[in-house]
Amino acid sequence: MTPFVDVAFLILSFFMLATKFKPPAPVEITTPYSVSSDKLEEKDAVRIEFDSSGRVFFTMQTQKAELAEAKLDLIKNVNTARKLGLTDAEMASFAKNASVGVPFTALKQYLATPEDQRGTIKQTGVPVDSTDNQLATWIANAVNSFQGNRIDFLIKGDNNAKYPSFKGVIDALRVNQQFKYQLITDPESAPPGTELYTERMKRS
Repeated sequence: MTPFVDVAFLILSFFMLATKFKPPAPVEITTPYSVSSDKLEEKDAVRIEFDSSGRVFFTMQTQKAELAEAKLDLIKNVNTARKLGLTDAEMASFAKNASVGVPFTALKQYLATPEDQRGTIKQTGVPVDSTDNQLATWIANAVNSFQGNRIDFLIKGDNNAKYPSFKGVIDALRVNQQFKYQLITDPESAPPGTELYTERMKRS
């Protein structure tokens, strides 16, 4: 029994130390329903989210260990391009989480705030209007940071979001010659009467 207990604890310790938890979403979003049966895979991607009030959030997610530095490269390039004056500590803070929902004018203050206190800061969203589409800058530098690697664009919008927010996101992608993206929807509910609904009822 003693060797068995030792092995069990070793396996338990391995999973506790090696498990990578999914980072919390920057904002709560109620996605529209989808009749697609495909499950979205975790991958190296740029995730763009917008809530019902139109606030846009930018997140760069990496799964491959060799791309861990890509997030730091991204914020360094943005810092240089926009002359934000970010410190090394502030850029390292972004690389740790790589998610933002504030305009460039508020980015330094946001990153200077301790991570456990950022929940108290109201993020107004990344501007996507026609006069100053800052999301386009984030996307351009993300593409540059992912250079040589495949990059996927994931769009997650609230079911009650207004059209201008979605249009601003699409415009930012179009400016950067990015015409392929995936929409994150709710696959749990399919309209009654559809083939997918019938198929899921048979499985349950």
